[in-house]
Amino acid sequence: MNAKSDSMARRFFSIWFQNLVTDWLALKRPQLAQIPFVMVRSDHGRMVVTSVSKLAEKEGIRKNMPLVDARFILPGIQVIDEQPDRASKLLKALAEWCTRYTPIATVDEPNGLLLDVTGCTHLFGGERSYCREIILRLKGSGYNVRGALADTVGAAWAIARFGTTSGLVESGTQRAAIYPLPPAALRLSAKTQEALNDLGIRRIEEFADLPKKALYRRFDKELVHQLEKALGLREEYLQAVEIPVPYHVRLPCLEPIVTANGIEYALQRLLEDLCKRLEKEGKGLRSAIFRCHRVDNQVLHLEIGTTRPSHKISHLFGLFKEKLSSIEPALGIELFTLDAATVEPAKAIQEMLWGGPAGLEDMQIAEWMDRVLDKLGPGSIQRFLPTEHHWPERSQKLATAISDQPDTTWTRRQSRPIRILPIPQPIQVTAPLPDYPPMSFRYQNKLHERRKASRAERIDREWWLEEVKHRDYYWFEDKSGRRYWIFRAGWHSTGEQWFLHGFFG
Repeated sequence: MNAKSDSMARRFFSIWFQNLVTDWLALKRPQLAQIPFVMVRSDHGRMVVTSVSKLAEKEGIRKNMPLVDARFILPGIQVIDEQPDRASKLLKALAEWCTRYTPIATVDEPNGLLLDVTGCTHLFGGERSYCREIILRLKGSGYNVRGALADTVGAAWAIARFGTTSGLVESGTQRAAIYPLPPAALRLSAKTQEALNDLGIRRIEEFADLPKKALYRRFDKELVHQLEKALGLREEYLQAVEIPVPYHVRLPCLEPIVTANGIEYALQRLLEDLCKRLEKEGKGLRSAIFRCHRVDNQVLHLEIGTTRPSHKISHLFGLFKEKLSSIEPALGIELFTLDAATVEPAKAIQEMLWGGPAGLEDMQIAEWMDRVLDKLGPGSIQRFLPTEHHWPERSQKLATAISDQPDTTWTRRQSRPIRILPIPQPIQVTAPLPDYPPMSFRYQNKLHERRKASRAERIDREWWLEEVKHRDYYWFEDKSGRRYWIFRAGWHSTGEQWFLHGFFG
């Protein structure tokens, strides 16, 4: 089998966490770092070791060993119950952390990560520096870890776990790197490994150059396919743990940034790159996330939103600038990223030569709303649209966006109050005659006596929605000059009820 040549070889980095869960637990509980311990779970009525600490591993305790055997080897070993899905959650978090080094990082169950580093290593001074940076950072965080970089996922995975020399496999040399390794380095099933072992095969080179037909007959397709993947004869793609945002820009730093001016400069650079592309494509962002990756592995982020799609750098920078003071650089920020999380077509607004308001199409109004929402938060500005309902509390709805258009027109009535209660409140009234407005009413233990009032405006029930009584509405002005909107529900003969529904002014 001959590896296929490629003028621009892809490169993959495999990371192997030898004691993933126990390392993490020792970080959370530092006293565990000084003693051997294992994590266990119940399996068919017996306790089985699922994770082994580094110190316990040195004593000869292995994963999948019965707890009884582990205690026989080390009677005083500390035993901790396994946490379901803990390894998967840890790997996902670590893969997200690795996106500072490459946009394509994926989880490699049960104890590894795979990174597609094609075109990324030069940003860190070359492949050797790139690998060293990641491994030392992980080891410095407390993880017992190994890594390897090669042209294929299979070769990188094999060298990381079974290699005895450098973890950097030069491009095009994966054949020589994996041939001396055991068959398990090809990520084979237990059944295939057992079959190879029964034949006395201990190294990949003992079968790798045999005809494919012979291998297919004896071992099925798995052995051939995994070998071809490792040699680069069969494509293998990675699914990123976090799919890269299409509108994403990055700014790595040669030296950690610790000043406010440096952070502002980085944001300005990122906005220029992103908005240039958006404007060229006739689009604008509706939401964006600015992330600052610190050298202590912490990621700080700021989010903004706009009422209309925008690619105006000064406006977007102003929205972010209000929040930049919350960014604490600590020992320094090594990478800045900016993602346009939501992008929409940006409608071109034609400038008017003569007067006439642009209304909701005016970008100045949209930008003013963005600044207010950025300071006061979502929901601080609301816009309502009319709906086709007789019942006053149903006659309007909250717009989801500034561009929403009404299905009907507003009903112009002088008797409608500025503020309508979402739920009418019951009141006690004194009325001289059934069809007349009340002389007074009591609301929240306060008596309001009538100075003047309107005649009744009847609004009939929406019988197709619910069985309720009709309403007779009045505006009511008390002796202090305040006006209220009240109504009587039902007929006097059937037990009327009075409610307060709104306030004028």
